Amino acid sequence: MIRDLGMNSLKRLRARMLGRPVGTFARGVRLTRSADIINIAGSAADITIGDGTIVRGELLRFGHGGRIAIGAMCYIGEGSRIWSGCEITLGDHVLVAHNVSIFDNLTHPIDWRERRRHFAAIARTGHPADIDLGDRPVRIGHDAWIGANAIILRGVTIGVRAIVAAGAVVTQDVAADTVVAGNPARPVRTLDAPQTEEK
Repeated sequence: MIRDLGMNSLKRLRARMLGRPVGTFARGVRLTRSADIINIAGSAADITIGDGTIVRGELLRFGHGGRIAIGAMCYIGEGSRIWSGCEITLGDHVLVAHNVSIFDNLTHPIDWRERRRHFAAIARTGHPADIDLGDRPVRIGHDAWIGANAIILRGVTIGVRAIVAAGAVVTQDVAADTVVAGNPARPVRTLDAPQTEEK
C-alpha cells in the first residue's frame, strides 16, 4: 500500500508502472519530488521500504529480475540510484548520501555483440526479461553510511555501522565498524563498536 505520498509522486509512480503496483511501503514512508520508483514488470513485493524512510533518489527493478528491500528510518539522497537485477538489501538506519550508485549487476553485457542486442531490445520494447547481467546480491548492514558520489558494485556486503567515504568505489566487502575510502575502496580506519545496541 502507498501512504504519505504527494500527488506528484503518485502520478510519477503510476506513469512508470502503467497501472501495476510499484512496491510495498510501510506507514510513514516519504517520497520527495525528486524520488523516482521504476518497477519494470515486477510485483509490489519486489520493492519494499520500511517505516519512516525518506527517498529522494531513484529505485529501479530491472525487467529480468531484481528486488530492493530498504529497512526502517533510512535516507536515500537526491540523485542516488539503486538498480537491482538480483537483490539489494539495506538494513535499518542506513544513510545513502546524494549521487550514490548501488548496482547488483553489470547494467550491460560484457560482450559488445550482446551489448548491441541489449540496447536494440531496450530501444524497441524496453529492458528484456531474458538477459544475464552477472547479477550478484548487495547487502548493506544496519546504521551504515554511504558518502556522496560513492559507487557500490555487485556482490558486495557492507557491515553494520561501516562508513563508505565520499567518492569511494566499493568492489569488495567492508567489515563492520570500518571506514573505507578511495578507488578501489580500502580500509582507512576502524571505528569503536558500541557496547550496547540502541533502538
